[in-house]
Amino acid sequence: MSEPRNTRERIQQIAMELFSEQGYDRTSLREIAERLNVTKAALYYHFKTKEDIAASYFDDFAADVDKVREWAETQPADLDTRREILRRYSDVMNTHGQTLRFIHHNQPALREINKGRTFKERMQQVNKLLVDAEAPAIERLRGVNALFIMHMAWFVELDGDPDPADLQEPALQIALELIETNEKS
Repeated sequence: MSEPRNTRERIQQIAMELFSEQGYDRTSLREIAERLNVTKAALYYHFKTKEDIAASYFDDFAADVDKVREWAETQPADLDTRREILRRYSDVMNTHGQTLRFIHHNQPALREINKGRTFKERMQQVNKLLVDAEAPAIERLRGVNALFIMHMAWFVELDGDPDPADLQEPALQIALELIETNEKS
């Protein structure tokens, strides 16, 4: 996460640090408040529960994907736009990489938040901008895989343990190749 711009972001950042250090289930609001050097009441002003903090990560990711989608909907449906959609989506992934790893590693604990549908819906919306719904199955699968590869770069474990951020550019290149292949079909 980048440098927090406001109290809400500072809470999210500190909570993420604690979730990463101790695990989501073993982190309490009290510990988050202590790390922030604020009272629990001050923390409650922004988030009532740690589930609210976790849900905010999903919501922030969805809002950034929505910006990509809204931009794309104003553009011509051509290869240059599809490439730019993938570049912008990659930027979103880079911004939210730590959040994506957190979600991946805490899926059982986060089921109650019920935001998985948010991720799925956003991916489907972006995929529709990459590939026509009437396209052959192979082209639709390339579109899904273009997005999937950018997600997987945050979770894959390769020899030498490269930083997941270092895998984003190669993942973007693969995604672009998949979409460009559709144009040649």
